[in-house]
Amino acid sequence: MLLVSAGERQARRRLAFLACALLALIGLSLFIGRYPKPYWTPLSVLRENPLAQQLTLNLRLPRILGAALVGMVLAASGTSFQMVFRNPLVDSGFLGVSAGASFGASLAIVALGGEAWVVQTCAATFGLLGLGGSYGLARRIRYGDWVLRLVLAGIAVSALYSSGTSMLKYAADPLRQLPDITFWMLGGLWSLVWSDMIQISIIVIPCLVVIFLLRWRLNLLAMHDESAFSLGVAAGRERMVLLLAAVIATTAIVSKTGLIGWVGLIVPHIARRWLGSDAQRALPGAMLLGGLFVLLCDDVARTVLSGEIPLGILTSLLGAAIFLVLMMRNQLPERR
Repeated sequence: MLLVSAGERQARRRLAFLACALLALIGLSLFIGRYPKPYWTPLSVLRENPLAQQLTLNLRLPRILGAALVGMVLAASGTSFQMVFRNPLVDSGFLGVSAGASFGASLAIVALGGEAWVVQTCAATFGLLGLGGSYGLARRIRYGDWVLRLVLAGIAVSALYSSGTSMLKYAADPLRQLPDITFWMLGGLWSLVWSDMIQISIIVIPCLVVIFLLRWRLNLLAMHDESAFSLGVAAGRERMVLLLAAVIATTAIVSKTGLIGWVGLIVPHIARRWLGSDAQRALPGAMLLGGLFVLLCDDVARTVLSGEIPLGILTSLLGAAIFLVLMMRNQLPERR
């Protein structure tokens, strides 16, 4: 009979607490909004108001589920990137994905009419091209090991895409197209409905399953290639599987929501500090924390003011503040 350590039992209790907290916040969020009453909608009002019922089921509920899913994807991708690249300062847009998606969305708005499905298609396409460009460039770089080459290639591809986006913003109509580009890059969930949730879930859920099932391999892939190879790990192939799953999931999310920053960077740090650095605990913990973080920010974004606050502003503001607090506090080393 296998004995479970006290640390493992504590980690399981914390994961169970996070899961219950996420479910509770999803339930509470159904009653949070600006209609039919500001900030809070009593259950009695929902029972008596058919319009409020339709709004809750057809607009508020898919958005709430979408916020939780967005947070889980960005946090899982960020954890995977940080462990694969052995660098705690990278996130899910590291390989040119976010920069490519921004360029694709800007191109669709400026040159292709700006229809929603065109913007989403171009953002997803150029996000994946960002990964392909980074991978292809890394194979041609002759300096350093494979991880370092991917890092350098990702920086170069992101810079090229960012330059292209700046050129498109300069050429955009300042009264019509430029505000659309800016608003998309700020990120938000205002457009999510059930059809969008279905489209996202078909792509995102299989990718999350792959990342979750391979979470125990992340501990090995975080080692140097020589150490991983000595343990019988095909490091290059398994890294590519995880990177593809993370990038495809992130691209699918970004194409619908725009850029939502800092989730993939800060949430894995919090998960490792609270649950330890073992990916078998840190990855599911990061997914649950990511869902809580984005859902909480989205509740604030759509409730506090009469006009909606772009979600990317709140995630960046809170994420940067939390990051500064974590870096300045005298923390004990991460548990293992």
